Amino acid sequence: MRPSSSWSRRSVRTFADWFTRRFRLPFLASSLCCLIMAACASPDHNPTHLDAFIRLPIHRVQVHGQTIAYLDTGTGDPVILIHGFGGSMWQWEHQQIPLSRHVRVITPDLIGSGLSDKPDVAYSPDQVLDFFLGFMEALHLSRATLVGNSMGAGLAMGMALSHPSRVDKLILIDGLPDHVLDNLNSPSIKRALETSAPSWLVSLGNRLFGGFMTESILKEIVHDPGLLTPAVIERSNRNRKRPGIIAPIMTVRNNLPLWESGFAKHIGQITHRTLILWGEEDRVFPLSVGEHLQRQIEGAALVRIPDAGHIPMWEQPDISNRAMVEFLKS
Repeated sequence: MRPSSSWSRRSVRTFADWFTRRFRLPFLASSLCCLIMAACASPDHNPTHLDAFIRLPIHRVQVHGQTIAYLDTGTGDPVILIHGFGGSMWQWEHQQIPLSRHVRVITPDLIGSGLSDKPDVAYSPDQVLDFFLGFMEALHLSRATLVGNSMGAGLAMGMALSHPSRVDKLILIDGLPDHVLDNLNSPSIKRALETSAPSWLVSLGNRLFGGFMTESILKEIVHDPGLLTPAVIERSNRNRKRPGIIAPIMTVRNNLPLWESGFAKHIGQITHRTLILWGEEDRVFPLSVGEHLQRQIEGAALVRIPDAGHIPMWEQPDISNRAMVEFLKS
């Protein structure tokens, strides 16, 4: 189904806005979909190389019978960069070269995301954690520093709590807090998490008007609108169109209570050395949430990233990378 060629762009946008308000579609559930903005997927469903501002080979490994795609650059102590659930490895495009000068940088697409398989499973916190642990075992990593953004930070904290001996240090970037809905500043994302729209309806809306919704939400997630070039928006749309991407994303609304009743209650028990990076202009989780997270984790350091929103390592890579390298080398 396509809008008639006689429709104006304004008419399509108006209908898309009505459609979204009417059904309250969860086009972007929490920070999952905000991370899609950093995706620069090629039309090929199984590309062999990452084509961002650099070109890197994409590796693949089997974990619990499913294929996990990942990047692997540099040598030395392993550092795993974890995107938010529903995002992809491309959000870390500005970290690959600077960090790999000092450490081994491993960047997976989590199960259900990007170029990795998207099986019909529950994607509960424990299940995603099990796949992540299996990924480390498949790469023979007994221990690694974990760097997570948004829900990826939630996964990193879950690893630190459930498998503390497998985690060296933690870097949490605009991470998933406790009491998520209470801390959300974004009305549209909160509405998305609270919606009861079925997946088939979301998939329909995604096919019809996903491009308009992506651009609108990106402007809420990214502080500097000048970074949202046509190329960035287009690559976001290409990633959004990957087969099977919607169902895993939608599980967030179902599994959020499991995060709240499980790992979120025990954040204060984390004992690993921790660095927290937070975009000062984050409109998803405001800076006060990062300050609260710092108080919860004993000894954690907080670095504020100016002129950056929810993905500061993408908006302000130089500042973010300097902070990370200094922490990793200390």
